[in-house]
Amino acid sequence: MFRAPIGLYRLGLGFVLGRRFLMLEHRGRKTGITRRTVLEVVADDRDTLYVAAAWGERAHWLRNIVVDPNVRIYWGVRRFDTVAARIETERARSVLSGYAGAHPRTFSRLARFMLDDPGDGIEESVNHLAATVPMVALPKH
Repeated sequence: MFRAPIGLYRLGLGFVLGRRFLMLEHRGRKTGITRRTVLEVVADDRDTLYVAAAWGERAHWLRNIVVDPNVRIYWGVRRFDTVAARIETERARSVLSGYAGAHPRTFSRLARFMLDDPGDGIEESVNHLAATVPMVALPKH
């Protein structure tokens, strides 16, 4: 079931998932085989998309892009190549704060899912997530 959205993107139907999701195409760090992962877009500014590694440092896609940051993005009807880059805690805090403001209920559920103790309130959850969950910038060039 988790892999079903990949089929939509491969059929050219990724647009049905809207702009809140993207498919990240990356290379396996050991095999070099093309891998695909569908991720939620945490933020979309004019030049960059931001995603979070919900499984932390164990996320295979994150470990793969550390070795080879050259990726292809499928987002809505767009497809583009870019270079993925982890972002620092302060930038992650800003991105997550924006997401929490736009989607407070979804953010609260995600914080409870990703953190053992999400804290008291959104601001504390934002700070804790920014400090513990790796986030990646995907420039749209």
